[in-house]
Amino acid sequence: MKLFVGLGNPGGKYAGNRHNIGFMAVDRIAEDHGFGPWRGKFQGQVTEGRLGDDKVVLLKPETFMNNSGQSVGEAVRFYKLGPEDITVFHDEIDLAPGKLRVKQGGGHAGHNGLRSLHAHIGDTYQRVRIGVGHPGHKDAVPTYVLKDFAKADQEWLADMLTGVSDGAPHLADGDSGRFQNAVALRLNPPRSSTSAKAPKAEKATVQPKPPVEDNRSSIQKLVDRFK
Repeated sequence: MKLFVGLGNPGGKYAGNRHNIGFMAVDRIAEDHGFGPWRGKFQGQVTEGRLGDDKVVLLKPETFMNNSGQSVGEAVRFYKLGPEDITVFHDEIDLAPGKLRVKQGGGHAGHNGLRSLHAHIGDTYQRVRIGVGHPGHKDAVPTYVLKDFAKADQEWLADMLTGVSDGAPHLADGDSGRFQNAVALRLNPPRSSTSAKAPKAEKATVQPKPPVEDNRSSIQKLVDRFK
């Protein structure tokens, strides 16, 4: 069994925030892959389903971001999961909007949701870092991540969430490379040539003139030669 956790804050007030992109990711996976209805459990909302051959539980903690570890810790203990079974989707200010990276273990880099998870389940779980960009100064970060995505972000955001859903079975199967490729294909689809190359013009060929038949006699040819 795998546990996919989306980080965010509960309630409609926060639904469109940059900080809630983790919620958005697991919501999209649940919708596209036919998971069951969400229900209250582990101080959050959970739903179960399958991604490929793997049974997966999706969890959205409702403890607010700063206490996410409480909810995740309960789920981990209930299902008796190890770090290799846990993947957390979260916003990442150190990546540009439209960028995504998968990382195994590491620090929390000041992210309060991850800080809380570290305190409850350790720091070796897998993270899907979804770039939302940086406001330019660290003092502006709290306000920035608690604002909704701008209208200009909607196109890449839709492609990002679709790519995350496309690649989710690979992620559940432990293939983060194929997962990231699925996301990249949505964000940067291969370009097809819209104009076929014009065929090269064939070179005109000059047909040789047929030889003219010479009906002169031998004597006449000799006479003509010395004229």
